[in-house]
Amino acid sequence: MHTLAQKIRDWSQELGFQQVGITDTDLSGYEQRFLDWLALGFHGEMAYMSKHGTKRTRPAELIPGTLRIISVRMDYLPGDSAMIKVLNNPEQGYISRYALGRDYHRLMRKRLDQLAKKIADEIGEFGYRAFTDSAPVLEKSIAEKAGLGWIGKHTNVINAKAGSWFFLGEIYTDIPLPVDEPVTKSHCGSCTACIDVCPTQAIIGPYQLDARRCISYLTIELRGSIPIEFRSMIGNRIYGCDDCQICCPWNKFAKYTDEKDFHPRAHLLAPQLIELFAWSEAEFLSNTEGSAIRRIGHECWLRNIAVALGNAPASAENMAALQSRLHHPSALVREHVEWAIEKLTNT
Repeated sequence: MHTLAQKIRDWSQELGFQQVGITDTDLSGYEQRFLDWLALGFHGEMAYMSKHGTKRTRPAELIPGTLRIISVRMDYLPGDSAMIKVLNNPEQGYISRYALGRDYHRLMRKRLDQLAKKIADEIGEFGYRAFTDSAPVLEKSIAEKAGLGWIGKHTNVINAKAGSWFFLGEIYTDIPLPVDEPVTKSHCGSCTACIDVCPTQAIIGPYQLDARRCISYLTIELRGSIPIEFRSMIGNRIYGCDDCQICCPWNKFAKYTDEKDFHPRAHLLAPQLIELFAWSEAEFLSNTEGSAIRRIGHECWLRNIAVALGNAPASAENMAALQSRLHHPSALVREHVEWAIEKLTNT
């Protein structure tokens, strides 16, 4: 088993994963914290976080027979990410850096299946399921227990040698592999940079995230109206938010990705809000083909950009762009356009 575990590490590197760890299925140390988070309603409208009972915190209930979990990470930060430059330009739209390239779900799932095939070629058929943010899996807790890093005060996983700009994936398996040492201590120390910088104060305390206030939730997960009290705070962030990672001191150790599929699409790296707002639904679908952005749909795309335009300078061009959508068929779009026009009018 020790020899097999080492081969799994070697194969993982060959497949483009930067790190792999192995843990057992005992997540009891995380279960109550997760249940408390749900009880407080911090998951908002993400009903999928609560509908699976204890399957998320008890892996063998999700996949019977599971004995071990292989946890992997894959870096995604592109070298030409231009984060601060875009955030400081209110005429442009900021897109979370993970979504600039191709959707990671399919790529990582394919690589995990390839890893499983290499294992099967070595030992014969075995029981497994691969996941990439695609099932009730407590992936950050699993990563911490598998030794990939610790869960930081912003609730993302941080690796001491690689920061936090990475995706996570898992293989649930019935192979009794030797487990790795977990990361049992947070190395955030007295730093509160992520708490201080959060535009909407979504990190309500160390290691406590109220997703209902988080810009990533508001612009991606929420399908209805963005609460008025958060709209001005969103600024020009039209799909997700990276502020808590940008400011994290540990990310000075982050490595740029060599994965070509994660490299930015030119029209998404530093886009002009007016141009994005003019996209028809057909153009939206075409320009986001193979991208994670597609999941929010054209209606929420326009909703988000309307908010960003309302936070932009009160120019004739921005006002004209908003007025062009004033009679949009969607009541959701119209509501946010009207808010933006009123805000620019009163600026």
